[in-house]
Amino acid sequence: MKTLLAAGGPPATWPVLVEDYQRSVGADRGSLYLLEAGLPLAMAVGDFDSLSAEERERVFAAAASVHQSPAEKDDTDTQLALATIFAADPAAEVTIVGATGGRLDHLLANLWLGLEPRFQPFLPQFQLVDQQNCLSYYLPGSYEVAPVPGMKYLAFCCLTPVAELTLQNVKYELNRQAVLQPTAYASNEFLPGEMASFRFSDGVVAVIQSRDV
Repeated sequence: MKTLLAAGGPPATWPVLVEDYQRSVGADRGSLYLLEAGLPLAMAVGDFDSLSAEERERVFAAAASVHQSPAEKDDTDTQLALATIFAADPAAEVTIVGATGGRLDHLLANLWLGLEPRFQPFLPQFQLVDQQNCLSYYLPGSYEVAPVPGMKYLAFCCLTPVAELTLQNVKYELNRQAVLQPTAYASNEFLPGEMASFRFSDGVVAVIQSRDV
């Protein structure tokens, strides 16, 4: 099921929502943002400590289901929401919005979702998207990447040490590069009319397509 997950970042950072999502899920304040955007709220997840009493009442009344957690917990609201989605629907395809563009600690927590062992079985199934960026995660293997319309740049961000990173059919190529620490190979580009291809044998890579404002 195609699922839109709204984290707590402001809707001003969201991309234009052109896809038809079958389900919308809010993490804490993201639940309110979905309602304000006129989207149906299938599930609201979190401790809801960022909402006033009136806002919580509105969210709880509108949500088809509510998963409320204690304020003191080990997970962020976004982690909890993503875990709840995959527990209910292991085949879900999740687009996460509102995960970037705000506090740096929230940004890092959201970026590192792809490094959590519990989410690694689902890495091909979720991505982080905002107005300027589209981020997908990859485990070792060989891949082709198609350009996202409107995005100019292509980055290969090694979130861990990575073995034998090879980039082909891109402006700047690499051949079996050993990456010893987290490294962002930024500002690469697609070749006209080409799919980009890459492979690596160990580690976790985030591929980011982006554009200038």
